Amino acid sequence: MKALIAEFLNYLSVERGLAKNTLMAYERDLQAYVMYLEKTVGLKDPKGIKHPHISAYMLVQKKAKMAATSICRSLAAIRMFHRFLVRESFATEDPTGLVDTPKLWQRIPDVLSQVEVVAMINAASGKDAQSIRDRAMLELFYASGLRVSELVALRLEDVNLETGIVLCMGKGSKERLIPVGGKAREAMEIYLTKARAKLLKGRADGVIFISRLGKKLSRQSAWKTIKFYARKAGVKKNIKPHSMRHTFATHLLEHGADLRSVQEMLGHSDISTTQIYTHVDKERLRRVHKEFHPRG
Repeated sequence: MKALIAEFLNYLSVERGLAKNTLMAYERDLQAYVMYLEKTVGLKDPKGIKHPHISAYMLVQKKAKMAATSICRSLAAIRMFHRFLVRESFATEDPTGLVDTPKLWQRIPDVLSQVEVVAMINAASGKDAQSIRDRAMLELFYASGLRVSELVALRLEDVNLETGIVLCMGKGSKERLIPVGGKAREAMEIYLTKARAKLLKGRADGVIFISRLGKKLSRQSAWKTIKFYARKAGVKKNIKPHSMRHTFATHLLEHGADLRSVQEMLGHSDISTTQIYTHVDKERLRRVHKEFHPRG
């Protein structure tokens, strides 16, 4: 079945255009799934896989205390894999059809308050090139809701500061246009005119965010930078790679943005993915009611 996984991943890369990080995640999930089937169940032929085998595997994941989001991602990979096997005649039926998806709403993503976001941005107050870059990165991150991988992949031609538009190449090689506000545009203008050339140290590169070594800023370095300023600002929440993205979406909805517009800016192909942020908003309203209502 490992050879079939390789064929499936090649199909996702060539025909579906999925990003490298997504392919790597799918490969890890499917390798773990196949290992379970071979070692625990004794199955090496995909034609022998049935619905109870997949349900049992998900139960194993749950007992291992895997997060519901991780189990859902694993199930998504398994579903796509089995549909591929049927379509390519490696199997006669799809055993995932009756498998229920774990409920995601039990785990609402942590979001930052507006005060916390401003504190993080203000923490990048240095006058050196790296601090100026960090402030621009934080401002743009919050203003756009980009994924970390999308942020570090931005090139000079992708950002039009005059019109306040960012062109992003997202998952599945899908382009989307995202408007950004005055604060982000101002911070970006300062970075591009006063700091970026200093970081490049004479090198030529079209990527926007440059490391202290004069190369493209890596996803891991950007993520460490975000965590650094969260600690510096005294933010106690467990900051994760998508925290700023979650915050971007939640704050838009709190201030009256419609769900379809938020979906488009986030680049979600399915609005049900965006709907998690309506649950975040409801939780916020419950907390406000409990805190301020006289009989809360």
